[in-house]
Amino acid sequence: MNIIHLQEIYLTGLAMPSKTSNENGQSSIDCENLWHEFHKQKYTDKIGDKLSDDIYGVYFDYDGDSTRPFNYFIGYKVSKDAVVPTGLQSLIIPEGRFEKVTAQGKMPGCVTAAWKQIWESPLARAYKYDFEIYDERSKNWDDAEVEVFVSIK
Repeated sequence: MNIIHLQEIYLTGLAMPSKTSNENGQSSIDCENLWHEFHKQKYTDKIGDKLSDDIYGVYFDYDGDSTRPFNYFIGYKVSKDAVVPTGLQSLIIPEGRFEKVTAQGKMPGCVTAAWKQIWESPLARAYKYDFEIYDERSKNWDDAEVEVFVSIK
């Protein structure tokens, strides 16, 4: 196991307007649509206070476990006092313990496979804030690497 402790992370980005769920693959559709919106509207260019070019995909506000509704957010790490541009939202990932899983391979299948592994594992998940970090290593979709952080008890 690769358990790490992380301090608060401040993000600015775009949240889904309502919750989604994994039932019948709906979350894959909804999250993909949010990614399309994020890129189409060029929100990357609208966030001026980015601390890096890493993009965070955050699963949060769970109604229970992975079978229940949750929300999703896409954004960039910013400073605590960053100004949130009009039309965007802020999100704080609280300090906590996380299991770090590395997804490797062809996108997006490698990330899906990592989540299936997480769902089937005996990991004591907290179902608070889980997130993926898309950095330079994720840009080659034929051989990508994405870090997945799962909140644990």
